[in-house]
Amino acid sequence: MSSATRPVRRALLSVSDKTGLVDFAKALANLGVELISTGGTAKALADAGLKVTDVATVTGFPEMMDGRLKTLHPRVHGGLLALRDEPAHAKAMKEHGIEGIDLLVCNLYPFEQTVARNAPFDETIENIDIGGPAMIRAASKNHGYVAVIVDVEDYAPVLAELTASKGELSLATKKSLAAKAYARTAAYDAAISAWFGQTLAAAQNPEERTPPRRFALAGQLKQTLRYGENPHQGAAFYTTAEHRYGVATATQVGGKELSYNNINDTDAAYECVAEFDPKQSAAIAIIKHANPCGVATAPTLVEAYKLALRCDPVSAFGGIVACNRTLDGATASELAKIFTEVIIAPDADEEARQILSAKKNLRLLIAHGLPDPNAPGMTLRTVSGGFLLQSRDNGRVTEKELRVVTKRKPTAHEMADLLFAFRVAKHVKSNTIVYAKNGATAGIGAGQMSRIDSARIAAWKAQEAAKAAGLTESLAKGSAVASDAFFPFADGLIAAAEAGATAVIQPGGSIRDDEVIAAADERNLAMVMTGMRHFRH
Repeated sequence: MSSATRPVRRALLSVSDKTGLVDFAKALANLGVELISTGGTAKALADAGLKVTDVATVTGFPEMMDGRLKTLHPRVHGGLLALRDEPAHAKAMKEHGIEGIDLLVCNLYPFEQTVARNAPFDETIENIDIGGPAMIRAASKNHGYVAVIVDVEDYAPVLAELTASKGELSLATKKSLAAKAYARTAAYDAAISAWFGQTLAAAQNPEERTPPRRFALAGQLKQTLRYGENPHQGAAFYTTAEHRYGVATATQVGGKELSYNNINDTDAAYECVAEFDPKQSAAIAIIKHANPCGVATAPTLVEAYKLALRCDPVSAFGGIVACNRTLDGATASELAKIFTEVIIAPDADEEARQILSAKKNLRLLIAHGLPDPNAPGMTLRTVSGGFLLQSRDNGRVTEKELRVVTKRKPTAHEMADLLFAFRVAKHVKSNTIVYAKNGATAGIGAGQMSRIDSARIAAWKAQEAAKAAGLTESLAKGSAVASDAFFPFADGLIAAAEAGATAVIQPGGSIRDDEVIAAADERNLAMVMTGMRHFRH
């Protein structure tokens, strides 16, 4: 009998996630499949009235060491690994009382979920599965004779094929299942590796940390996308074991499927708005092509939205809006006045949901929380033949860490706007210049090759925004200006002063810092240096 058409007669079931288990096992039993099981899985099947053989009966050894040892035995692994048509294997099976296992159903201890809820170290260690991955890898290697299921989603199609083909599974199906199984064990090991690495790093001083010799990354498919950045590119959205509020945790309310660009821009918007503590003020960030085109804080979301929109009402059309508080009806009504691709918020009240549900092309995302801008983490970018890995930019400066370098010190009002502008600049593509006034952006210059061009573009944006609002002077008049990196020459600072800025925040560190400081003093600007830059490429 060829391996491709061997019927399933004996199945071993050992699962942590018991969703759909009993119904699947009943269907197997009805097809005449003998059921073998372990621990809690065996109990669940027996309680459902199914005839099941405990794996301890098969191995002749009881489950021991708090469940650490139960399936690591030749009568289990021999049954999974034996080549049934190989005479030497068949002889060994007969001599040692090993029976073949034709189907393995196994999902693993919930390690990722344990990490996500910040369980203690010892509890997390106990949720590292040993026997499960060993069985899965064995069955997958021997896929010509053994089928392996690691996902609940595969119960139905496997059962349908078994029913239609009198208990047999095609070789193509078994290969497909094996590929999924190896991907699962790879992802599982990657999650364990990442957790161990982060745990060790947290215990070390930052200056002592070294990159791991090997770095494993795994994700679970959340959504197959229509296309990537452009229609000719394929794309998919994967989630990792990291629990960070945002697109990955969001529930979509209404609207069509998210696109690649929607997801990328929404992530940028939500990370930006999360910089502002909802307990202190409401905040809105409007994003276009991953760059903020308007950010504002205010006592209420609707006020913050109007201020953010005023910064660049043209670019806001078709953009992404992020809120740091529960979206309310009044804000939703304002948002509904122009076309917006996606709105993301920690939550939304019923009135807001009803208002926005009438916009058929609008997606409302409920993220269920805000990401912590101070939390450590990693970001990754691919390059040809590899990838770049770095720690997340969770840097933040406070007033006490700033160094005043000019003759004039910033006023309290200027200082508040300086800190706000620098916080926004962190989320704008470099080179970055941000003008801000009264807790709202007045003009943003992003992604220019020359810093003076960013300063000029931001000033022009501020002038155009004032015209659109019916104001007689630029929004940049009396503003604070932030630069994400140092001014290499005084020209960028002079352009900001000419636009109407009265205070400057920048990292400092240029060989021409003295020239820049002198230019600021000549124009009676107050300037502070952060010692921290926020390049974003």
